[in-house]
Amino acid sequence: MKVLLCGAYGKLGTDILKELVKQGHEVLAADLKTREIEGIEGQYEKVSVDVTRPDTLRGICEGKDAVITTVGLTGSSQTVTAYDIDYQGNLNLLNAAKRAGVKHFAYVSVLKADNPRAAKVPMLDAKAKMEKELKNSGISYTIYRPTGYFYDIVKVFKPMVQKGKVTLLGKDDISCNVIDTPDLAEFIVSHMTENNQTYNIGGTETYTYQEIAGMMFKVNGKEPQISRAPAVLFDVLAFVNKVKKTGKEGVLRFSKWTLSESMVADIHYGKGSLKKYIEENGKAGA
Repeated sequence: MKVLLCGAYGKLGTDILKELVKQGHEVLAADLKTREIEGIEGQYEKVSVDVTRPDTLRGICEGKDAVITTVGLTGSSQTVTAYDIDYQGNLNLLNAAKRAGVKHFAYVSVLKADNPRAAKVPMLDAKAKMEKELKNSGISYTIYRPTGYFYDIVKVFKPMVQKGKVTLLGKDDISCNVIDTPDLAEFIVSHMTENNQTYNIGGTETYTYQEIAGMMFKVNGKEPQISRAPAVLFDVLAFVNKVKKTGKEGVLRFSKWTLSESMVADIHYGKGSLKKYIEENGKAGA
């Protein structure tokens, strides 16, 4: 099958690219910046695109059977917003796919993106708007809503553990079943041509954030030091950064959401163990 993979060089995108090649698909890997992926050099084609500029997408969907997109704003920016990337950028790609007669369009969103309370979180609301556009497009779609990823959890907790104290939000224990990106990539590729399906998906292990913090402290040989702060503090920080135009408001609102909202999906999938991942990758400074 001929597949266009957009957002091919992020962590998840790279694992999807490897899985597509592994399963024998003919792949065009597209992203703002391209590079060779070790182990699959020369087994796929690549092209540089800017999804915010429709002219750079011209022709890339021609002859493709399916499009997979992981495109999304993952950090702070003073030049673009989640609505520019997650919504309008992916909509530009969807329009290009429709013009080219692509049969299937697969989109990576986030669990609970369409929750009414998430409308105040730009990184979620933009994805929800894109989901709606895709469902109304007339093209066969598959939407994946992962809970979060192993590497992101470790990335969040490492700096706090290194400083000797983890601060959690709110009074309640919040749970998640995050998934390893190679496992999600396998699921995405195996289901990318299913007609009009939405998958809420996570890993096979469910932990509270307090349990995850405990595992992180253990692997670093430290006694757990865990405190709690009111979630509303993130609203204050987000407002301050909005006023100062630092570009961090969206990230802060997304962080508050993920740390104060249960992120447990009904599909538990994969071979990866978060506990083992933390043991192998959770040491601060590593």
